[in-house]
Amino acid sequence: MTAPGEAARPKPARRPTIKDIARRAGVSESAVSFALNDRPGVSQDTRARVRRVAEELGWQANSAARALSGERAGAMGLVLARPAQTLGVESFFLQLVSGIQEVLSARKIALLFQVVEDLDAECALYRRWWAERRVDGVLVVDPRTEDPRPELLASLGLPAVVVGGPAPREPDAPVPGPTGPTASVPAGAPPRPLLSTVWADDSKAMARVLDHLYGLGHRRIVHIAGLPGLAHTDRRIRSLRTEADLRGLDHRHVHSVTTDYSDAEGAEATRRLLDAAQPPTAIIYDNDVMAVAGASVAAGRGIAVPGALSIVAWDDSALCRVTHPRLTALVRDTPGFGRLAAQELLAVLDGGPLRTVQGELPHLEARESTGAPGTP
Repeated sequence: MTAPGEAARPKPARRPTIKDIARRAGVSESAVSFALNDRPGVSQDTRARVRRVAEELGWQANSAARALSGERAGAMGLVLARPAQTLGVESFFLQLVSGIQEVLSARKIALLFQVVEDLDAECALYRRWWAERRVDGVLVVDPRTEDPRPELLASLGLPAVVVGGPAPREPDAPVPGPTGPTASVPAGAPPRPLLSTVWADDSKAMARVLDHLYGLGHRRIVHIAGLPGLAHTDRRIRSLRTEADLRGLDHRHVHSVTTDYSDAEGAEATRRLLDAAQPPTAIIYDNDVMAVAGASVAAGRGIAVPGALSIVAWDDSALCRVTHPRLTALVRDTPGFGRLAAQELLAVLDGGPLRTVQGELPHLEARESTGAPGTP
């Protein structure tokens, strides 16, 4: 009985069933099944009547039943194995998902999204999705330097695309063989890719940042990177070393430190660097949130930006554009990268070949947070 003053809770609407359709259309349940599954055994008039009634009742096929019958599930999967606290403040994934969803929704395909605690849980989820036929394919993000996921997904036969994978290696030139040119297969060459990949050239992006800072006169440059073990973190760290070597810079003054991408760790790393005997004159942050946190630390200590410290954010966002001074940042089309990944997954699902596709190279937007060392 409803308590005084308390509104009765409405009962959820009952989903229409095949039995409901059969009753209204005046046919048997087996005839409804034949009509809705486009199987022979009913006349065209009956098929049309059944489908019209099904639409009037708002009937939709059960996704589990479709999967058991060998049809597609109508969903793609995306799993994030990252600290939950870093996802609520980072805009990159929201923009990436918006691009993915734009492509999938045009094909009336759902995106099944889940956050897990670690890589083992992510692999276990893939196995369950595959066993239950919950998804038709998956988008794999945050590739690792040692990554079990491509081999697992290839062994399951679950279509997948790696988002942000490593840059492809150029094939070795053919070497003369006894009867003509023979393709070289050098020892230690990487195996053929197990999955399609869309990638961004982090090395060239880092080179653009170093060109800018070095040209301004900076010789003590520190990169506050993201999570260790991620392939793109490793690429950016290696690229910084390479670019430093090309310019004859000392690795004691040009190096990287890793964090969890959060504002808290970005701020703490900034404090440690500024407390050093020879603090950096420029800091590159791997995302916008850490860059804004670093700028706040500098402001709290009375350190002028860019006079005493120049700041660059790897990913541009509204935060970079409204912070004072506005932050120099790498600008890229993150929704476009998501669209590219989703399009490639649909191509794989439609029987296309495994491919490695490059996304757009970001450009550096120089703003007020970078200048020559010692600039007033």
